[in-house]
Amino acid sequence: MKINGFEGAIGALSCPLPVFEDSIVQLAHGGGGRKSAQLIESMFVPAFASPALEALGDGALLDVAGTRLAFSTDSFVVQPVFFPGGDIGSLAVHGTVNDLAMCGAEPVALSVAFVLEEGFPTADLRRIVSSMAAAASACPVPIVTGDTKVVDRGKGDGIYVNTSGIGRVRRGIDVGPRRARPGDAVLVSGPVGDHGIAVMSARSGLEMETSLVSDSACVLPLVRAMLDAVPSTRTLRDPTRGGLATALCEIALSSGVGVTIDEAAVPVRPEVRAACELLGFDPLYVACEGRFLAIVPNEGADRAVAALRAVSGGESACRIGEVTTGPAGRVLLRTGIGSHRRLERLSGEQLPRIC
Repeated sequence: MKINGFEGAIGALSCPLPVFEDSIVQLAHGGGGRKSAQLIESMFVPAFASPALEALGDGALLDVAGTRLAFSTDSFVVQPVFFPGGDIGSLAVHGTVNDLAMCGAEPVALSVAFVLEEGFPTADLRRIVSSMAAAASACPVPIVTGDTKVVDRGKGDGIYVNTSGIGRVRRGIDVGPRRARPGDAVLVSGPVGDHGIAVMSARSGLEMETSLVSDSACVLPLVRAMLDAVPSTRTLRDPTRGGLATALCEIALSSGVGVTIDEAAVPVRPEVRAACELLGFDPLYVACEGRFLAIVPNEGADRAVAALRAVSGGESACRIGEVTTGPAGRVLLRTGIGSHRRLERLSGEQLPRIC
């Protein structure tokens, strides 16, 4: 998940800011969990601090001559670049469009930047570019500018893609990570963990017999339907790296509230659950690329779920829990036997390079 372009998790800013003590960058610094939060809180935020950045959303919200705009950027390094249900190209388009959607914005335009390694097959590049064009056309949003760099053979990893986008925030919509209130309902738009396990299944040396495909998709139609049904929606967040559990922790920290979810209510496909058991993963921490969390006033929850289920891709949308009075940042999982387990932000790197 992202915070104004910085992948990771960060709670409400407080002083003094933590000191970044690691001497080298580790994979976990980009994993969306605690290490990411340390990097962001202690290095990026103090250096780049601005009111828009400190809003801590999936994109920056800007007022430009009376028009509310959202601006977001994301980089994609997934390996392999082709995986069941998608590729790095479509993923790059969906990622930035979805970040704009999490700001309550309609996309206006995208940019794309490629970093290519000398020797990368042009047939693969053509396939990726075609996939990006198709994904952008389906949203629809134009790709209006870009950049290309080529690095020496052995100095890259085939291809990296960055997309940035601007969007216009829908009139009357005000969603943000700090707006969750006790008593609100917590919704999820579909089964969690599909993307991370699909990428893992395609990764060399770890192939598994499964028909599972990535959930990578544009969530705009779902978000539109839900905001039409419940314009007072408080918070939207896509559970990418760090998964559902880390996204909920971020929301709880930012809003100064607690969250309790029901384990039995969280939709997880049987094949995802089986793969997680095999690999020792918790599906609540596995990344999604076509799902989102929504915090809505309790009185609008049934209306929101009905609106989501009426749209293709939202058939499994459901209520999974509620916002509580806190303490701030505490997320509890109510288990099937009635006990509670505390969910923390992802520690370390569960599945590297899945987006």
